[in-house]
Amino acid sequence: MNWKDIVANNTRARRKVRISRALGIALTPKAEKYMERRPYGPGQHGRARRKQDSDYAVRLREKQRLRAQYGIREAQMTRVFEEARNTAGLTGENLIELLEMRLDALVLRAGFARTIAQARQLVVHRHIMVDGKRVDRPSFRVSEGQLVHVHERSEKMPPFQVAAAGAHRDVLPNVPAYLDVTLEKLQARLVRRPKRSEVPVTCEEQLVVEYYAR
Repeated sequence: MNWKDIVANNTRARRKVRISRALGIALTPKAEKYMERRPYGPGQHGRARRKQDSDYAVRLREKQRLRAQYGIREAQMTRVFEEARNTAGLTGENLIELLEMRLDALVLRAGFARTIAQARQLVVHRHIMVDGKRVDRPSFRVSEGQLVHVHERSEKMPPFQVAAAGAHRDVLPNVPAYLDVTLEKLQARLVRRPKRSEVPVTCEEQLVVEYYAR
């Protein structure tokens, strides 16, 4: 890695920490450590007592928190919300369950990556396969029964050797019940649709629903 890459990585890491502090939720392991030392918002007024937020501000922040945890754009979020609203069941729960079936989200949950940004990179760079076929779209929706796995030629690369050894497990939640993971083989099968109560994201989804219904 050259000095330009190092500078770029450090800049992205600092930005993630700042966003994490603003939203009140750690988006990366580094941000989590930073927030343990500085449990207040960024900037010179970060330690000051926050004024009471408006209902709109509360809903907006909750929507931003959910978007940030999946690393998606507003247009993507809006499309999934519309699908969730038109699906039987509770819209908020549908929303999170559909987001959780994204390929990059499952790559992260399986322990193949350390952060959602890294998971997205692995997909975009064509290291990830679904049922034996390369998929380079992080938003690809994995169906029940499909196998997510690393391409054979990529398995020997250092990032995947680290993942296969379980190095990310110390910073990730336990593997959820909707995934059957064989980490040493870098394989994960979506055995069923996720349930909201099992999905390891921090969100009051009803506030997100109210934001979009305004």
